[in-house]
Amino acid sequence: MKKSKQRPIIRYEANFSRSVLFVIMGLFLSLGAFAQKITVKGQIKDATNESIIGASVVEKGTTNGTVTDFDGKFSLSVSPNAKLTITYIGFKSQEVEVKGTSPINIVLEENDKLLDEVVVIGYGSVKRKDVTTSVASVSTKDLDERPIISAAAAIQGKAAGVNVIQPNGEPGAGIVVRVRGNSSINASNDPLYVVDGIPMTDINFLSPNDIESMQILKDASSAAIYGSRASNGVVLITTKSGMKGEAKISLSAQAGTTQIGKKIHSLNVSQYKDLMDEIGMINLPSGLKDETNWFDETFRTGVSQNYQLSVSNGNDKMRYFISGGYTKESGIIKVAYYERYNLRANLENQIRPWLKVNTNLAYSDYSNNGIISGQGANRAGVVLSVINTPTYALIWDPNHPGQYYNNFYGANVTHPVENMSRTADNKTNNNRLLGSASGEITFTPNLKYKSSISIDRAYYNGTSFLDPVKTEYGRSQYGNASDNRALSTILVFDNIVTFDKSIKKHNFGLMAGASGTTSKWSQSYQTVSHFISGDIKTLNAGNKVEQWNGTSASDWAIMSYVGRLSYNFDSRYLLTANFRADGSSKLAPSHKWGYFPSVSAAWRLSSENFMRDIKWIDDLKIRGGWGQTGNQSGVGDYGYLQLMNITRQNWWETGKDNALPIITPANMQNKDLTWETTTQTNIGIDFTVLSNRLTFTADAYYKHTTNLLMDVPLGPTAAFSHIYRNEGEMENKGLEFGVNSKNFIGQFKWSTDFNISFNKNKVMKFDTRQSYFYEQSTSGEYITKLTIGKPLGMFWGYISEGVDPETGDLVYKDLDKSGTITPADKTYIGNPNPDFTFGITNNLSYKGFNLDIFFQGSVGNDVYNLSRMETEGMYDSKNQSTAVLKRWRIPGQITDMPRAVSSKENLKNSSRFVEDGSYLRLKALTFSYNFSGKLLKKWSINRLQPFFTAQNLLTFTNYKGFDPEVNQEGGSALVQGIDWGTYPQTKSYVFGVNVEF
Repeated sequence: MKKSKQRPIIRYEANFSRSVLFVIMGLFLSLGAFAQKITVKGQIKDATNESIIGASVVEKGTTNGTVTDFDGKFSLSVSPNAKLTITYIGFKSQEVEVKGTSPINIVLEENDKLLDEVVVIGYGSVKRKDVTTSVASVSTKDLDERPIISAAAAIQGKAAGVNVIQPNGEPGAGIVVRVRGNSSINASNDPLYVVDGIPMTDINFLSPNDIESMQILKDASSAAIYGSRASNGVVLITTKSGMKGEAKISLSAQAGTTQIGKKIHSLNVSQYKDLMDEIGMINLPSGLKDETNWFDETFRTGVSQNYQLSVSNGNDKMRYFISGGYTKESGIIKVAYYERYNLRANLENQIRPWLKVNTNLAYSDYSNNGIISGQGANRAGVVLSVINTPTYALIWDPNHPGQYYNNFYGANVTHPVENMSRTADNKTNNNRLLGSASGEITFTPNLKYKSSISIDRAYYNGTSFLDPVKTEYGRSQYGNASDNRALSTILVFDNIVTFDKSIKKHNFGLMAGASGTTSKWSQSYQTVSHFISGDIKTLNAGNKVEQWNGTSASDWAIMSYVGRLSYNFDSRYLLTANFRADGSSKLAPSHKWGYFPSVSAAWRLSSENFMRDIKWIDDLKIRGGWGQTGNQSGVGDYGYLQLMNITRQNWWETGKDNALPIITPANMQNKDLTWETTTQTNIGIDFTVLSNRLTFTADAYYKHTTNLLMDVPLGPTAAFSHIYRNEGEMENKGLEFGVNSKNFIGQFKWSTDFNISFNKNKVMKFDTRQSYFYEQSTSGEYITKLTIGKPLGMFWGYISEGVDPETGDLVYKDLDKSGTITPADKTYIGNPNPDFTFGITNNLSYKGFNLDIFFQGSVGNDVYNLSRMETEGMYDSKNQSTAVLKRWRIPGQITDMPRAVSSKENLKNSSRFVEDGSYLRLKALTFSYNFSGKLLKKWSINRLQPFFTAQNLLTFTNYKGFDPEVNQEGGSALVQGIDWGTYPQTKSYVFGVNVEF
């Protein structure tokens, strides 16, 4: 009994002793494991012995990491015998073994070739060394140091074959981007933008500070994967994401001023009276004196500010990037402004080894107000009225309080302050929401499937208010207000499968998928007039509601199938083939499907045995490609159908109490409407020599566009005035060159990027008519003529041979030798298309000092200075510029300024108003300094960089107007290089600071 009772006690004691032993051993093991952690310190430099700031140092196989400080130093607790992985952009990654606590000094090797850099292409990516097409990468490293509002401005002068102009200086004005010239007439010539996989045509919502990379697909063999929307090139934009390591907080703050780049002087009262006495149209009383400087009353020093804050972090499982910003610019003309708020969140999570999800969300709220331009001083044109308004005038009418002065003794003019007030209460507001979500399943390391859905929702609200008292026009309308609203929602659903396989030196890639796009759009529009006063500016304060108020809506859809096959042998022989099929609801059912193939190939000669002994050549690759892309962006949502006009009847008229609207056909149906197609051939060469110190690229291309989409006028006897149809052919051909050189690579670094582009455009064929005329001038004559065998936008008129010394009249060339000047003597007098454009950037740095100098220019383009018809025409009672002081007055006088006469004889469209628009511009000059020191390290500040930037600092040109980079018609391909009282370009001076901790 006793023994039996003691056994469990012994067993219990033994178990207890064993448990205690295990606990003690576990504690020792835990303490031992804790004790195993060691702190390793080190410093990271480059080959020139300069410290590398912000390099990532991560314990291999873990999420444990840090970044280097201003001295390139780091400190990290790791396990004994751990391996550290060091990475930094532009340098080769390196692994280092930890040996005790000894300091580690690491020298990173610069990755000059960057051949292993990943380049984003359509629905995928590829190593730069394996690119077979013409793809341009735009540097984004200096975007946080430049005062640019539009992300498209970051491209200007940075990529060969891409011409970027800012047609006017209005805050928030759109940027015109042309990839290898204009390929269409009435359809859009804007490139397709793809932001984080979302296709769109406008990127004004996007903050440049959020951009990680920009790639431009220039030739059809690269862009054809986007098929029907890619005939004008594709700009691929990837926004920033979190990186593995410590969390980063980045702040970019800048503030500055903007000024008009040039001043054009007008006549004073005495000079103006002399001119009026010569013309004889009005009689000015004696004793008038200069009262108002209209230039000072219109123009001001604008103020710009931009603040962007971001937080990012990441590990092996999850990465995030969150940013927000505020931008505002008050224009150099007093009522103009632009304001934007932007938010972004990019998240990526590796949920399982086989499943990765990603979501991007961006919201932007931006608004602006502008002026009336492209009009004379008698039609509220602000810029021209600055010069056309006599200086004796006051701002306010002393005899009519609250009204602007308008006693001009018979002169048909309104002063610029009154003209500005016409739009002072106008506002355009846009809300843009972009969101995307994707899931990627990895079935095997070679086989992946990605499904994504995105939404692009844009809300537009434009309001206006015309005061019923202040302005003469407002009084004639009893005041006027409008409210226009539009909502657009575009959904894109993509499903893509990729398969990659390598067998020894053979590398295969396959991509296939489907993409569906749907769009819904609606709008409402209201106008009300007859206000008592300007105190209440809402629509309900008006008494008369316009009859044409209403709503409208439309939708469209595209279904697409895509595929790509790529093969390369040892990265030496490379081949890529793309195919896309698009079906559009905008086109006729029997023609709605378009098929867009492309193929490209490359041969890396430098990898051949016969070139291995040529040591000074680092890389040499020859490329060639062919492909087709489409365009239907100029087609209305129901382009092939017959639309109807709805005309309301005045129900208040007698007998129309219950009248119904009248519905009539609006256009001619076109059952043959189909795709505009561009076929492009490209050959190119990539060449790197002298240990990667010099890189050279060259491309030659030929683009042939068929089935041009055009709005064709019909004859006077036709039932309709026009028809939208496929009409004619056009070509673009050109050369592009790019050079990157590292001139010095020691402590003092100097690198140069240069690109130059040549493009020739020509209309090849029209099916209906031989020529078309566009844009009328002050004289009522057409300015541009479109015809077979000539480029787009050619200026049309008479050749001016100067001023007759005896009569003071202009002499026009009698081309047909008839003895009199008739319309038969008109000819082509100018070409707005440049012979070539170029950009050159020099980056210099020494220790912490950095200097970037960016020049950009255009050569050979003409500008039609239509403003001079108003400021030098001397045909009516408007004030003129001081240029007319050189006018002809007496027989025998030699001058190039004709006499003053109350007729438009000297205002014929002629070469007198065509000027050379070539220019060289110091686009940006940026000076910055990277601070370092123990205090910053103590405060955990990784980057402190104050900077100063001057934008448009110097412009070298012979153009007489405000600025040669101008087009009153914005991005029109038919009417280019027209300056008609256009909002002037500005120069800006900005101070800022970039901080990261």
